[in-house]
Amino acid sequence: MAKICQVSGKRANNAKHIRNQHSQGWKYKAPKKNRVQNPNLQTIRIRRPDGTTIRLTVATSVIKSAEFNAVACGLKPIPKAWTKKPTWGI
Repeated sequence: MAKICQVSGKRANNAKHIRNQHSQGWKYKAPKKNRVQNPNLQTIRIRRPDGTTIRLTVATSVIKSAEFNAVACGLKPIPKAWTKKPTWGI
């Protein structure tokens, strides 16, 4: 399963891990290794009005948003884009 948020589309970000060696001279330059920053994804179940549930893989920053909470509480209907099976085009 892809590590992508189904609501916002957040995905992994490439970054560098920089370690400072506190040494002098060009020979002891701080090493910079590649690393990946993955989003903090959680699996959420949302209940539809007809009694069925939907499982979504959502980033925690989206869970905190007011718009997502309105949908989760039932104040707004679930968008059709969320109910479709995710295709990431990978």
